[in-house]
Formats: sequence, structure tokens, C-alpha cells
Amino acid sequence: MGRMAGRRLLAAVPVLLAVTLGVFTVAGLSPFDPVKAYAGTAGLTASGAELDRLRANLGVDRPLLARWWEWLTSALTGDLGDSAALRRPVADAIAERLGWSALLAGCAFAVAVLVGTGLGVLAARRRGGPLDRTVSGLAYTLEAAPAYWLGLLAVWLFSVRLGVLPSGGLTDAAADTVTPGQVASHLVLPALVLGTSQLPWFFLYVRQGVADALDEDPVRGARARGLSQRRVLLGHALRSGMLPMLTLIGSRVPELITGALLVETVFSWPGIAAATVQAATSVDFPLLAALTVLATAAVLAGNLLSDLLYGLADPRVGFDG
Repeated sequence: MGRMAGRRLLAAVPVLLAVTLGVFTVAGLSPFDPVKAYAGTAGLTASGAELDRLRANLGVDRPLLARWWEWLTSALTGDLGDSAALRRPVADAIAERLGWSALLAGCAFAVAVLVGTGLGVLAARRRGGPLDRTVSGLAYTLEAAPAYWLGLLAVWLFSVRLGVLPSGGLTDAAADTVTPGQVASHLVLPALVLGTSQLPWFFLYVRQGVADALDEDPVRGARARGLSQRRVLLGHALRSGMLPMLTLIGSRVPELITGALLVETVFSWPGIAAATVQAATSVDFPLLAALTVLATAAVLAGNLLSDLLYGLADPRVGFDG
């Protein structure tokens, strides 16, 4: 396990380097002018000389490779630079938003895995039954539903029509402090929407995996020995049927990140979505690079986690093979 994780970490280094260079390259080719975005309305009346001085102060007048190398060497020491769009250090801007994004993504991921696994097992137990047909139909429908559309629908139903849950934000509008109770109530809708957008894949994988496992000889043998249906399902079929789902965890991380950005925007959740949009529209090189590296690292970590879980669940899989 340690050797495999070490190899993955070494392989991640050139990937992250290429990603950061790609971000600076794409941003450098962008038609947006970061200087005008930084100056705002004042840039409309500023002279060319004033814009050139501002461009020099921001460091965007230097060659692309020079800017990338300076950012990279500073990032290795913990200095991610200053965000021109947010007017503050990049590390501080990410630190105050990352926790809220991680909370939302973690709760949504737990909803998707737990509910998807439970429904998948129940559907596989009675293949072709009413529950199987109903949930499978809903799963295929939700696969095609964008996360932002689900979010708007949830706001209309639970906030506007029923009035049982807040429509967005982290706390109530009149609140002066952030309390766990308010955070929990405001987290329900975005977490359920994001989890629901990821749930169909876990349900379908578990359903198919458990259904195939129920037809395998070891499971049939367990039934022939007189084991209860519950023990056969949970002790034999579920363990074998979960293996394909474990490989799904890593592949869903990019979709989870993308969905989280959309859901955060719909529900005004104070995560990294607003910072990402602002960095992209303002061509904020340091903030763009840091956020892209963070997303890439999350994808690589998800792939590593799925491989480790698969190896732990199936001893036949060698970590060092």
C-alpha cells in the first residue's frame, strides 16, 4: 500500500506542474485584460501610461514563463501570491472558503453513497419489482438533470412553496453570528441537491453489482447451506457487489467538484465557487492556478482512494502489483 501511494504521489508531481503551466498559458491567451478587470470603472478613464504602470505593478507585463516560474517557486514555500480580484492573499482567500466547500461536498457525497447503496441493494434483491423499476427510472432521469436545475427546483419547492427550508446563504439574513444550528438548516438543501445529482451512478453500480453477485456460485452455495436471506445479501452479495462501486468513487470526484460549484452559486453558499468565477472572469493568474491545482489534487486523491478501498475490500488485488 505504501509503495503504491508513493508511486502515485511521484506521478502527481509532473501532472500538477503541467496543469499550472496550462492555466497560465490559457489565461495568457485569454482576450480578457486583467488590468482593466482590476481597475474596474476607473480603467475606463485611465490613460495608457497609467494602465501600463498598473500592469507593471501587477506583474502581468512580463513573459508568461517568467510569471509561471515565479508563482511556482513562491508556492513551494507556501506563498501563493496575492489575488488581484479579491484584493487579498490567495492562501487566505482559499482558507476561509475551502472548509465550507469541503463540508458541502462531504455531506453530499455521504448522501449519494449511503442512499445510493441502500436503494441499490433493495432494488437488486427484487429485480424487476415495483421498487426496482421506479428507482431505476428516477435514476436514469436524474442522470440527465443538471445540478443547477435541481437546485432551482428545490428552492422553488422547499423555500418558496412550502417555506420549510432557507433558500440560500450560510445563516439567516438578520443573524449576527454563525451558529451550528443555522449552518445545519442552510446546509440541508444544497447538500441534498448535490448528493441527489451524484446518487444515480452509485445506485446503478451497486444494483448491477449486487444483482450479478446474487447469481454467482458462492452466493448460491450460501443459500444452499441454509443461511438467511439477510446474511446472504449483506455478508456475501453486498461485499462482492460493492467492488465496482469503489472504482466509481475516484471518477465521480471531478463531477462532484463541478456540481459543487454550480450548487454553491445557486444557494449562495460561501465556498470557493464565487472565488473561482471571479478568478476566471478577472484572469487572476495566482488564484486561478491555486484553485486549479487544488481541484487536480482532489481528483488524484480520489483516484488513489478508490484504488486503496478496492484493494482493502478484495484481498486478491495486490497493492504492489
